[in-house]
Amino acid sequence: MKLICLLGLCVFACGVQSALSAELDAAQKTAVADVESRVEELKAINKAIWEYAEVGLEEHKSSALLVSKLKANGFEVRTGVSNMPTAFVATFGSGQPVIGILAEYDALPGLSQKVDGDRVPVAEGAPGHGCGHSGLGTAAVGAAIAAKAAMQKHGLKGTIKLFGTPAEETLIGKVYMLLDGQFDGLDVCLHWHPASKTGVWAGSSKAAVSAKFTFNGVAAHAAGSPEKGRSALDAVELMNVGANFMREHIKEDARIHYVVTNGGGAPNVVPAEATVWYYVRADQHKDVESYFEWVNDIAKGAALMTRTKVSVQVDTDCHEIIRNQPLAEMLHRNLELIGAPRFNETERAFARRLQQPLLEQFGGQIKLALEEAVEPLAEAAEISKGSTDVGDVSWYIPTSGIRAACFAAESPGHSWQNVSAMGSTIGEKGTIVATKALAISAIDLLQKPDLIIAAKADWKTKLDNRKYTSLIPKGQKAPAKIR
Repeated sequence: MKLICLLGLCVFACGVQSALSAELDAAQKTAVADVESRVEELKAINKAIWEYAEVGLEEHKSSALLVSKLKANGFEVRTGVSNMPTAFVATFGSGQPVIGILAEYDALPGLSQKVDGDRVPVAEGAPGHGCGHSGLGTAAVGAAIAAKAAMQKHGLKGTIKLFGTPAEETLIGKVYMLLDGQFDGLDVCLHWHPASKTGVWAGSSKAAVSAKFTFNGVAAHAAGSPEKGRSALDAVELMNVGANFMREHIKEDARIHYVVTNGGGAPNVVPAEATVWYYVRADQHKDVESYFEWVNDIAKGAALMTRTKVSVQVDTDCHEIIRNQPLAEMLHRNLELIGAPRFNETERAFARRLQQPLLEQFGGQIKLALEEAVEPLAEAAEISKGSTDVGDVSWYIPTSGIRAACFAAESPGHSWQNVSAMGSTIGEKGTIVATKALAISAIDLLQKPDLIIAAKADWKTKLDNRKYTSLIPKGQKAPAKIR
């Protein structure tokens, strides 16, 4: 009986592989074979970046590792682009079409976590990859290398460009690279993101501006001579009160949130300086522009009320994603060919352990431990409640992406559960699926000019003559640090 079962499994596996082979063309088969030959290497890259866990604009080891792999595989690489030491652009080939692939590799502060079903930091308070960018950069690089292998073997014309984009979590890297002209000349751009599901990322996102408001007043002894002081912290608090009253009168899609990054040094000293960091988001950039102007007026009012002065530092300004239907359909076809990650019982049991604290805290029910199917392509564009600087690229070039299951089902974003899953075989399997899907999609675009023509036509229609504008002061360089 065991022998019959084993033979059945073998027949099933061979049947799946045969079906896949029948659908892929020769160049795509070469790309998939290249990925399969590098599985252990890709897993090691993901693990290394996962362990580095470097926050945005400080991803020196992570960036260097990806650059070294690209150079070793024949890519020309420009590093330190757009005034960001960890940003790079890697190129292989020449001429049209020019296909871009986006890579990210920044971690999140305070999310250090071992591969464990319980909350166990590697180092208390240290960063962790709660958004899975360790695998994101890995798969993007793996896909570019696999596409190069297919181009060389089959004589495909065109150019592959891999963009190493730092600080996505604070919406910085791609914005400043775009303003600096790094995406000039691209025909289309592809991206992916780790997730709890596998499917095309076919929706939009929220536009967002990130800015710091610093108030300057006069220090004084808070008990002995308070009348001689002018409190910058009072101004911050009044600004926050005003912004909270503003919420009642903005669209439901908008989001305003803030943290006080400097509130003074001691209670017995009137704070001469205080800073509050704001995000203002909405489904459309034009609304962000309007709301940000309103928030600025509130800041000015707080300064007048407290006899302080206010200055504003706009760190970044990102746009909503412009959805592209032809690219989404192409990516969906290719994801179905590759198939969603398949997990074993050990992995499902581990996912259930990760889900248990969520059930205890929030209640409800989670049906699956792990998602193992490709989601149907959504007919209508959903709008994410989050923001990404991928949106800015999509305003400039036809852009679309996928997501692959690397986390336990229904895991919240930016959670320690996601850090744990990303460092396990769950995250590794999703990363390999994404690598293959991106690679064969790049090959599709290199070989099928009609796809690019359709993508550009759809992009032009959806953009609807809107112009890309930025709240970042003209000529401003990317910040050296965000925190």
